Amino acid sequence: MKLNQRILTSAILILLGLVIAMVPENTTRPYKLTPQQMVEEISIGTEMIQPDELADWLINNDPTLQLIDVRDPDAFDQFHLPGAVNIPLKDLLSDEWVDYLDQDVKMNVLYSNGTTKAHNCWMILDQLGYENNYVLQGGLNYWVETILNPQKPGAAVSDDELARYDFRKGASQALGGGIQTASPAVDKPKKAKPPVKRRKKKKAPEGGC
Repeated sequence: MKLNQRILTSAILILLGLVIAMVPENTTRPYKLTPQQMVEEISIGTEMIQPDELADWLINNDPTLQLIDVRDPDAFDQFHLPGAVNIPLKDLLSDEWVDYLDQDVKMNVLYSNGTTKAHNCWMILDQLGYENNYVLQGGLNYWVETILNPQKPGAAVSDDELARYDFRKGASQALGGGIQTASPAVDKPKKAKPPVKRRKKKKAPEGGC
């Protein structure tokens, strides 16, 4: 058991090292977290948003929600969540997107087909000191499976499971699912950027890095 934990910790540290290397040196210096600090943040898992939570926010048109699709433009054009903004991973550090990713008005939910790419983006943004960024658990694949095409549970299930299925069935109808076996068609977002309030930059701590 201890051996498996050591292997997992080593894998996480290697991944974090690669992520840290992607962040420009002149921006990492004020905010740079140690690998151990990042491991602790990931272990807590507070950055993850469950599909049911996101479905509820979309149905209720939560004005604080901003969806960030980190896939390439071709995949985004084929299918994306309603109102999402396309910021591919390769463009994540572009000045064009700073007002989206570094602000305190909207709650950004990053997503890709799975979880890995979006989570890598989150780690980079966290390393830069950007706040209010989260990751959709399971990505689009899990979203389609659980929200757009929920499977009816069997007879011997708890009341909570039945209530969850009823919610997902209603969410599927509200969000255009229910009959799709592939990515459903959704309205494309407008090209104009939504207004965001620029957050003041954090000051570097005194006494060095």
